[in-house]
Amino acid sequence: MSTPTTNIAQLGEMTRFAEMRKRLLFLVGAFVVYRVGTFIPVPGIDAARFAQFFSTQQGTLLGVFNMFSGGALQRFSIFALNVMPYITASIIVQMASMVYPPWAQIRKDGESGRRKLTHYTRVGTVGLAAFQGFGAALAIQNSGNHLVTNPGPQFLFVATVTITTGTMFVMWLGEQITERGVGNGITMIIVAGIVAGLPSAIGNTLEMVRSGEMNPLVVLLILLVVILVTLFCVFMEQAQRRIQVNYAKRQVGRRMMQGQSTHLPFKVNMAGVIPPIFASSLLVFPATIAQFFGNSPNPNDAQRVLQRVAVILGYGQPLHLLLFAVMILGFSFFYVALVYDSRDTADNLKKAGAFIPGIRPGQQTGEYIDKVLTRLTLWGGLYIMAVCLLPEIIRMVNPAIPFQFGGTSLLIIVVGVMDFVAQAYSQMMSHQYEGLMKKASFRGIGSKK
Repeated sequence: MSTPTTNIAQLGEMTRFAEMRKRLLFLVGAFVVYRVGTFIPVPGIDAARFAQFFSTQQGTLLGVFNMFSGGALQRFSIFALNVMPYITASIIVQMASMVYPPWAQIRKDGESGRRKLTHYTRVGTVGLAAFQGFGAALAIQNSGNHLVTNPGPQFLFVATVTITTGTMFVMWLGEQITERGVGNGITMIIVAGIVAGLPSAIGNTLEMVRSGEMNPLVVLLILLVVILVTLFCVFMEQAQRRIQVNYAKRQVGRRMMQGQSTHLPFKVNMAGVIPPIFASSLLVFPATIAQFFGNSPNPNDAQRVLQRVAVILGYGQPLHLLLFAVMILGFSFFYVALVYDSRDTADNLKKAGAFIPGIRPGQQTGEYIDKVLTRLTLWGGLYIMAVCLLPEIIRMVNPAIPFQFGGTSLLIIVVGVMDFVAQAYSQMMSHQYEGLMKKASFRGIGSKK
């Protein structure tokens, strides 16, 4: 069995392969392009005034959204919405593919169906990005803080088109990272945004300690919580439930294949970082819109309602935490049910002549796997809830703690890095396997001569 130290040592040699070097360079180049885009402001914005206005929103949902966007929202750049519209569109399309019969049939069509649903997701991303971009531009223009140099229809049109185009570019960049780089592109972009904010978060925390605004013991507590949460995430992401599978004796041609025993590995957290990202994207949007449009010195009745909604759904509020926890658990079950079909697994095992000891092949095997997945998903959802909520409860005591030290950001970083390492290792091993096959083929030709 290989140890993590051995795997890391082998990963250090992956730059020996030309394709791996290309993939890593493409990933780095994509990160550079993404970070440059987060500093390009939307035309017509007074950057200095907007930065001053945003500094008063750091402890709200806008601060969470800014963390996911890598600081792009704070500068109201062309990547201000980041991949959140794409994630929201993915939620809508995936849910529709489970309840809407025509789309459910498309989902069963294999690769062609997946391409159609991806196309629908992209179209939905354009619509959501345009709607959110227009709403944000209108709210900023009507905020009364003189954040727009030349307000009017022209600014709204330019800002909406710019933000929508930037969102589509980030979505395309994430897809290119998945295809030509290493790791899941959307996750890697979110990880890059969170990591980019860590130096400033650490610097601001140390500055507050130096100025006396924060007790050094609080910093030690934050450091301890971050270390414990990170270790807990690494442990849980490696945890598996293995189901033993036996193969009966069978004859293949003239050879009698002996019965073998293997296992089906199921991760405790099969949903990964999807549940907290989905939950965050759904909670951020309505509360942010309510906060924007309800912000007025002399509010009318409708604006008072929006202000009340913004307060109730505000970051750290009990209702926000409750909805966040419920959504995490619900999206955990939803995503696992979407990506894994226990019946297909049972049918494939039956066709291969495999069976689970004590379980009859076919329908009973599918029901058994479904029960195992339900239990694992429950524990996985509770694990994600604990990781995401406990640091946020600590932030309720001291709101000055940066969002980058929260459980959601730590979980995304840990899962993203572990997925990157796993994919890099698997690609490196495939290259080594191809090299061995070429050597074996060359020796075989030489021996024949």
